[in-house]
Amino acid sequence: MTKKVLLVGESWVSSATHYKGFDQFGSVTFHLGAEPLVKALEGSEYELTYMPAHEAVEKLPFEMAELDRYDTIILSDIGANSLLLPPEVWLHSRTVPNRLKLLKAWVEKGGGLLMVGGYFSFQGIDGKARWRRTPVEDTLPVTCLPYDDRVEIPEGTVAEIVARDHPVMAGLTGQAWPPLLGVNEVELRSNSNVELLARLPQDQGGFPLLVVGSYGKGRTAAWTSDIGPHWLSPAFCAWEGYGRLWKNILGWLTAER
Repeated sequence: MTKKVLLVGESWVSSATHYKGFDQFGSVTFHLGAEPLVKALEGSEYELTYMPAHEAVEKLPFEMAELDRYDTIILSDIGANSLLLPPEVWLHSRTVPNRLKLLKAWVEKGGGLLMVGGYFSFQGIDGKARWRRTPVEDTLPVTCLPYDDRVEIPEGTVAEIVARDHPVMAGLTGQAWPPLLGVNEVELRSNSNVELLARLPQDQGGFPLLVVGSYGKGRTAAWTSDIGPHWLSPAFCAWEGYGRLWKNILGWLTAER
């Protein structure tokens, strides 16, 4: 049975100025960051719709019936402002449904939500992702810090598996995982519905890496590293366990309870 997955975010635009002696010119480049995940899910039971960040500002559904088309929604490297300030609000000062509240209600009645780490996930760079104290944070198995939460690890780190028998870890515990280069620091939510599956080694902070939980009738998960480079090394993206990891997470999020 095909399960529908909506990936929101994981895109950006870079602007550069090039100086050549007296002269200069500018260039703009558009980037998609989820190609490893898109490739890993090709031909699988998970039908992925990829909604880049600039499109999500206006196109992420404002109505529950449209969200109900999806079994799982992934928020990856997109800040809360992108969903709170569509043009109707930002440019025209008109009211619209609050999509953060809508996502919370969608999870509460059975949806599966995954937040993936990045510079505009959780609280993000300079605290600008702003997911702390939002309705979306209410659903997650972790809470956000009130400030810049990036943990940059240029020397690399390797995940420490905590719950080897959890279904998400099926087929992933036989060898060390490839290196990670960073995570968002978060705190575990203190309730019985939350389970820590993987973390960083204690000598590198012991920060949560993969956490799962439930909210209402739905399930949620937090993966605090990236979906691809730069926090995921090329070796991690090429690892045979990469696709299995994401399929396992999606499988758990969409499993009948």
